[in-house]
Amino acid sequence: MKLYYNPMSSYSQKAMIAFNEKGIEYEPELVDLMSPEAREAYEKIHPLGKVPLFKPSDDWSVPESTTIIEYLDDKFPDTPRMIPAGGGDAARQVRLMDRMADLYLNDPTRELMFQKHGFKPENENEAQRANRYIQGMYEHFDKRLANQEWVCGTFSMADCATIPPLFYAQMIAPFSDRPNLQRYWERAQKRPSYAKVMKEFLPIWEGFTVRTAAQ
Repeated sequence: MKLYYNPMSSYSQKAMIAFNEKGIEYEPELVDLMSPEAREAYEKIHPLGKVPLFKPSDDWSVPESTTIIEYLDDKFPDTPRMIPAGGGDAARQVRLMDRMADLYLNDPTRELMFQKHGFKPENENEAQRANRYIQGMYEHFDKRLANQEWVCGTFSMADCATIPPLFYAQMIAPFSDRPNLQRYWERAQKRPSYAKVMKEFLPIWEGFTVRTAAQ
């Protein structure tokens, strides 16, 4: 089983947290998205060129982080579930918060980071909209986390989606004034499944920031 990923991709991290929570081993296939040659080669495997991509076998591919986690819950039922079993309100709530974290935290944070580091031209309207979404999600999460440790009570796919973008978000939209969200972020960094992801990610991120600062 192969997982095509990039350590700096928050969506890759989302899937990797789920793998780690479940204790499922896979063969990592790092995709260098900054290399035109590597991207071209990867697009022969996955024409959209997006990560992550999970290949349980040579003839089967599962794209998109949410779909990958759904697949893992279905195919590995004896591992900790990332979505409550049996459907119902609890499962719907996890899927809703997963979707909200992707659309209104992860994507806007990525937009601002791309602008900050020159991968996209600065766009004031886009930046304002991104900040509005991020602040709205901060408020929502801070309220949700007032009386529970994780986004939907127990650790779930919603947390897999929420935790990775917070690393980037703290740099462009600090949330230290949101005490419940801040405590959540501190707990998340101690979670073994995320700490394992960070062990690979942080040296790469530090090298990236040194390179961009020198340009």
